[in-house]
Amino acid sequence: MRSERAYLEHILHCIRRIQEDSCSGKEAVFSSPTLQDAIVRNLQILCESTQRLTELSKMRHPEVDWRGISGLRNVLVHSYFEVDLEAIWIIIRRDLPVLEGAVTRLLEESPSSA
Repeated sequence: MRSERAYLEHILHCIRRIQEDSCSGKEAVFSSPTLQDAIVRNLQILCESTQRLTELSKMRHPEVDWRGISGLRNVLVHSYFEVDLEAIWIIIRRDLPVLEGAVTRLLEESPSSA
């Protein structure tokens, strides 16, 4: 079993990959199935990793919609025909920075050997 710190680091890794894949802008992402696939896959992995965090960690950061992240994971995994790129773009621009800040703070509070 991995430590919570490992999952936090993995979440940040996924966020950075999504940021890199989306940095060329909305039009580039919307016109590239390859970028879309990469972003959606990293979102899916990120969502999985957040489910491995303790409830205490999640409670310390109520600014993050943890339940929404779990719901997004279910859509990405089970209802992939219903994935809305406009909604994904909003998540990238509005929600990922909030999650990134919370995860960064959790890592700062976490013992490095945990």
